[in-house]
Amino acid sequence: MKYLWSIVILMGSMLATAQVDTSYNLPGVVIKENRLELPFSEVSRTVNVLTAQQIKALPVQSVNELLLYVAGVDVRQRGANGVQADVSIRGGTFDQTLVLVNGIKMNDPQTGHHMMNLPVDLENVERIEVLKGPGARIYGQNAFTGAINIVTKTPEEQFFKVAAQGGQHTLGGIQFSAAFPKGDFSQYVSFSKDFSEGYRYNTDYDITNLFYQNSYEQGRHKLRFMAGYTDRRFGANGFYASPDARDQYEEVQTSIAALNYEYEAGNWRLNPRLFWRRNQDEYIFVRRNPSLYRNMHIGNTVGLEVHASNENAWGTTGLGLEAASVSLRSNILGHRERIRASLFLEHRFSLMDGLLDVTPGLSVNHFSDFDTQVFPGIDLGMRVNEQLKLFANVGYTYRVPTFTDLYYEDPANLGNPNLQPEQAFAYEAGAKMNFRGANVQASYFFRRGFDLIDWTREADTLQWQPFNLSEVDAQGVELNGEVFLPVLLDANTVLRRLRLGYTYIDAELLENEGVISRYALENLDHQLVAGLEYRIGNRLFHSVVFRYTSRVSMEDYYLVDTKLQYRHGQLQIFAEASNLLDITYRETNLVTMPGRWVRAGFSYRFE
Repeated sequence: MKYLWSIVILMGSMLATAQVDTSYNLPGVVIKENRLELPFSEVSRTVNVLTAQQIKALPVQSVNELLLYVAGVDVRQRGANGVQADVSIRGGTFDQTLVLVNGIKMNDPQTGHHMMNLPVDLENVERIEVLKGPGARIYGQNAFTGAINIVTKTPEEQFFKVAAQGGQHTLGGIQFSAAFPKGDFSQYVSFSKDFSEGYRYNTDYDITNLFYQNSYEQGRHKLRFMAGYTDRRFGANGFYASPDARDQYEEVQTSIAALNYEYEAGNWRLNPRLFWRRNQDEYIFVRRNPSLYRNMHIGNTVGLEVHASNENAWGTTGLGLEAASVSLRSNILGHRERIRASLFLEHRFSLMDGLLDVTPGLSVNHFSDFDTQVFPGIDLGMRVNEQLKLFANVGYTYRVPTFTDLYYEDPANLGNPNLQPEQAFAYEAGAKMNFRGANVQASYFFRRGFDLIDWTREADTLQWQPFNLSEVDAQGVELNGEVFLPVLLDANTVLRRLRLGYTYIDAELLENEGVISRYALENLDHQLVAGLEYRIGNRLFHSVVFRYTSRVSMEDYYLVDTKLQYRHGQLQIFAEASNLLDITYRETNLVTMPGRWVRAGFSYRFE
């Protein structure tokens, strides 16, 4: 707990400094949940927001790497620069976090390992919203421990932008993006290609992304279309099976498309949308001998969502309905299908002249291969003054087994078709503080998971098999703070931004005695992220980020990443280094991550 007290003291000093002048309000960000849209300061939950401006300053190459800098989010990479990664929140597993792009679910019926196969570059991102805590009532299944919503942009100004980079390990990359607004119709398109020979044997990669988005607005009507495609080909040295499996290889192609319509009339806002997601995964155990062992999986999800909200005398009512057809064709898992349907209802109202806000709600969920279930929840918020808001929320949540959980079979693993959905009861309480030039969030959280799915075996010689065995209690504290130094000190100050985040998690396995567990407890117990941005003169900007990670099942490590940028008009030149101190570390128990990796590049925007 010594880490916790150190962070509390530092947060307190940040607040004490920020109280000099409380007249400044930070720019508002509207959190776009599917039904209710609320300013960041009004949401009665722990939410972290990364804006495009913040993203630009960080030494990252992908959304995967960007999430490494969010306290409470655990990104476990098997390759560099966004090749393949699992993401979890507050001690959950990689299957228990829901990732969305503009509200469209990216969860894969085959396995949660594919959730971060995103056809989105950092250049396409307007902001990323990280909602922590049970999210089933808001987003539906698999928002077990939280949800990550990636909001993309459709620029209002016309431009063409070109970018290129190069670096160690034969790293290279090019990117082109352009926006074509004309009257009420706006279009945005981008293409990128990144590649490297890899930092060790058989870790080469080649990633191609293509993204398109448009928007047409006429009076109360708004029509948007989005489409994206990513092709990822990479050597998977030790990614799966065991560290000795050095010749594995994988190719993944993911496509998404969505048509969204928004209509406002009086006190009603209506938002129906059609969506499609396809994922194709080809895995080869020995790259130069595909006939020895090869898996091919093709999954498709097609669905319709209708969301609505109504402003009335009693507050704001949100309604939602979702139906989707999910299918998978696989030489290992067979031909599998399921239908999912969800109904959402929530209502937000205020008491005590707006000082207290209450948002109860529930989701009713049906899967063709599981029973219908109801998951209620409620958010509470109390505005103490203009700078301080207290909040609490409580709810039930769930996660449906993937087809891998149910049907996968090989010499080392055997699925279990009798699995039932995981469930959890969770709550949190905390505070949000917005002062002149600073904002801070602090919270305590607790989650009791039951019927959790864990792959176990009774002896080393037996196959791994999943069962609804585990009961895990997870509790902890989380602190996030940000200081905007030009507001606090002076507009011309050299120091720009200070960020600090800390998470402590205490997880306890209550069952599973007498068996060997694969996934039961792999969570972080301490996580610290600290970052500083400053400028040198008027055109040179430097950022440094420090990360400390302590995991219950692996060795601790600390990393320093840095980025130097030169900005002059529409030209930007950068040099950056990840793992500056060349630390040897692992984020999973299978793969040693890269040492120091230096990159440099430029971008130029033609107006």
